[in-house]
Amino acid sequence: MTSAGHTGQVPGTIHLYEESGSSDLSNAYGNTIILQPQPSADPEDPLNWKPWRKQLAIWSVNFYVFAIGIATAVQYSVLTQIADETGITVSQLNLGTGLMFLFLGWGCLIWQPIAITYGRRGVYIISGILCIIPMVWAPYSRGPHQWYAHRSLLGLFAAPVESLPEVSVPDLFFAHQRGTYMAIYAFTLFGSNFLAPFFAGFIEDGAGWHAVMYYGAAILALGVVLNFFFLEDTIYFRPTAEGDEQEEGLQKGTLEPKAPTGGAKNSLTQEQYFPQTQPGAVFPTPRTYASKLQLFRLLEGRPTKAQMCLQSWRALTNFIYFPSIVWAGLLYGTNLSWYSIMNATTSSILGSAPYNFKPTMVGVAYLSPFIAAILGCVLSGRIADKLMLRLARRNGGTREPEQRLWTLLVSGILSSSGLILWGVGASRGIHFMGPIFGLGFVTIGVVCGGSISLSYAVDCFKEMAGESMITVIIIRNTLGFAFNYAITPWIDASGLQNTFIAVSMVSLTCTLSFLLIVMFGKRLRKLSARRYWGYVEGKTMAVH
Repeated sequence: MTSAGHTGQVPGTIHLYEESGSSDLSNAYGNTIILQPQPSADPEDPLNWKPWRKQLAIWSVNFYVFAIGIATAVQYSVLTQIADETGITVSQLNLGTGLMFLFLGWGCLIWQPIAITYGRRGVYIISGILCIIPMVWAPYSRGPHQWYAHRSLLGLFAAPVESLPEVSVPDLFFAHQRGTYMAIYAFTLFGSNFLAPFFAGFIEDGAGWHAVMYYGAAILALGVVLNFFFLEDTIYFRPTAEGDEQEEGLQKGTLEPKAPTGGAKNSLTQEQYFPQTQPGAVFPTPRTYASKLQLFRLLEGRPTKAQMCLQSWRALTNFIYFPSIVWAGLLYGTNLSWYSIMNATTSSILGSAPYNFKPTMVGVAYLSPFIAAILGCVLSGRIADKLMLRLARRNGGTREPEQRLWTLLVSGILSSSGLILWGVGASRGIHFMGPIFGLGFVTIGVVCGGSISLSYAVDCFKEMAGESMITVIIIRNTLGFAFNYAITPWIDASGLQNTFIAVSMVSLTCTLSFLLIVMFGKRLRKLSARRYWGYVEGKTMAVH
């Protein structure tokens, strides 16, 4: 279907349900879920992979995320110890963390086009190897400038963790499944960030903060080895766009159901459908294990080198032409900022009067956000997916991306309350469990805001997920850098209580902006439709 064929079609609005006359082929609502995008007839299409193969691929990606998350967060519970030994102030250490976040975002402009053109596997593995270098360098820091240098390099080398898993998820899973796996990714990213200080506190207590950095390097090395042997590339150039088949595909019978093969009566998997037929198509033989170990793949239909470079430019022009993506970036960015603020103040607040926690106990405090991250994962993943499916059914079978945003109402209120408990509670010297619960509440907001913003951006403009993720992460991490840079002077100027009251109100306002997107999001997507479908036409013509 050409762009002319998409006239009047709003990006992200897809047909997700079809009336089913057979209860054996229907879900609990009596409707059949339409697979979006439609899998091709190619057995090597990642959407056609067997479940174990999909799970191995996505959990290999998640282990990369876990390793990077550990490496970039091990220092949070030992900042005061690093400052005492090196003479680098806590403010300067936090600025280094801010620079890391800045390069984590802008580095995507380099890594993402390579991954979209030549494959995901090589980028994941090379990124993991390079990240070991600044981690080994860190213990030899002798001043703030060296700290800034290796934190910036770590951000640049680790940048794929911010935007590439969001592409791997839609490579492997359908529209009605993405929220769950985006939430697992967000949980892995933030959960590893919370586990890292927990382990780091005990390592510092027994072997010093230098060993903490080596621990991060060791986890990275383990991740590289595991991914080399088990991470399969999911790159695939699809000849159709998500939503192309929602009308003509149904008329041609490409969604013909197979007979159920067992299991629960109302269970639904992609095996219940014939893949989209492609008459005369010839597909390569299945890849051998040895061929799967190649770092990069030169597939037919890949962008040219000029087009690859253009993807970075297109990610920047998204600021002008795709307001929905900009909002997703702002939502994610503000939530990351609260996460950055918590990490920047945890060591100093819990490590000083009236709490006087030792590094080990500061690390133990991070179990609160880790447990809360699990709850945030469930809320923004499984629950949000089910809510979206229910609302799509009530909407005549049509899925709108805004349908998954309603869980932000819960997470926004919890996050704002958590910031009050943390900052105001600590300034008043309340029992330490108050700030600990505050950490957990904020984390639910962080995980939900991150996961839902990513899922929303992909749902809106699935065929340009690679470029849109760059835009989202640049916005996110630029805001994260700004708050890391500003939080210590802000607290010094306004005091802990007033600072966190203000931060809490900003948090609530930013998250509840989703109500405006629920009302006007479809109009914003319609404004971007011509440019989006023009991009899709060029992409699918290249594949053909």
